[in-house]
Amino acid sequence: MRSLTLTLLALGAVSTIAPAKAQTYDANYPVCLQLFGPWGHFECRFISIPQCRSSASGRAAECVINPYFNNGYDVPPRHHHRRHRRAD
Repeated sequence: MRSLTLTLLALGAVSTIAPAKAQTYDANYPVCLQLFGPWGHFECRFISIPQCRSSASGRAAECVINPYFNNGYDVPPRHHHRRHRRAD
């Protein structure tokens, strides 16, 4: 009886666990729309905050800057060159 109870309890716990959704950001757009609610997610497809705000109007949503935005160029690393004087 005890093993049947534990088995039913384990099956009940496993059946209530929902699969986790992976969060993705589109690195090609600088602004994301964060939607709130039971199935909240990000939509990163906006090129400006005003464009995003017009889509967020009337919804439980907020416009945020995309932390993974690829701006198309890489900043070259700074190299510090030391100048050495010759001691004569």
